Amino acid sequence: MSEDILVSYTDDVLEITLNRPERGNAMSDQMIRDLGDIVEREHEKARLIVLRGNGDDFCAGRYHGGGPRPAAPEALEVRELSDHVFRCYGLLRSSKAPVIAQVQGRSLGFGFALAAAADITICADTAQFQVPEFNHNIMPTMVMSSMIDRVPLKALMYNVWTSQMISPERALAIGAVSDVVPAAELADKVSALVKRLSDAARPAVLAVKEYGVNAQPIDMSKAVHFARSLHALVNSSSQLKRK
Repeated sequence: MSEDILVSYTDDVLEITLNRPERGNAMSDQMIRDLGDIVEREHEKARLIVLRGNGDDFCAGRYHGGGPRPAAPEALEVRELSDHVFRCYGLLRSSKAPVIAQVQGRSLGFGFALAAAADITICADTAQFQVPEFNHNIMPTMVMSSMIDRVPLKALMYNVWTSQMISPERALAIGAVSDVVPAAELADKVSALVKRLSDAARPAVLAVKEYGVNAQPIDMSKAVHFARSLHALVNSSSQLKRK
C-alpha cells in the first residue's frame, strides 16, 4: 500500500491518516479502495478506529488526476465505477469498531461524506463543509447516501441544491457532526474521547454501535425488543461486572 494512507495501532486503537496534504487529502479512486480495504480487514480487531487527515484539511473531496476524462460511459459502467465509493461508506457504517473522525479545514464532497458517515465526528471551529457536486452538474446521490440517516431531509436537499459552504456550527445543528471545539483543542478532545471509550468495557462500546446501526431501519416495537435483548446480554457479561 502507498504512503497516501497511513495506518498505525496505539494499543488496540486503529489510527488511519489520509496523507496527501498537498492536495487537501483529496482521495483518488485507489485511495478510496484502500481505505475500504483497511476498514474491512481491521474492524473486528480494533476497539476503535480514528480517521483523520494530515495537514490543514480533513479531505477536500475526490481527486481524478490531471489527465483527460474518459468518454462518457453508459449507465451500467457508471454504476460499477462508483461501487468502491458506496462500498467505503458501507464499511464505515458496518464496522464493528466505532469510527471517530477528527476534522479540520475543508471537508468537501467525499470528505463531507466521510465525516458524516463516521459514528462520532469532532471538528474544529475553523472547519468548512460543502457538497459541491451540483455546481458541476453532477448528481450527488453518492454523498447523499452517506448522510440520509444522519441529516434531516430538508437540510440535506438544501445543502445539495445550494452547494453552499457551511460552518461547523451549521453542520452540528443538522446532525452531520457531533461536536465543535476550538481548533487548538481538537486533538486533545479526540484523545480524551478515545481514552474514555478505551477504558470502558468493550462489549458495551460495541453494543452501542450495533444498536445505533441496526435499530433505525426497524419499527419501534422491534427496536425496543432489540434494545431489551442487547441490554440483558451485555449488562450481564463478566466484562461489565469487572468495571
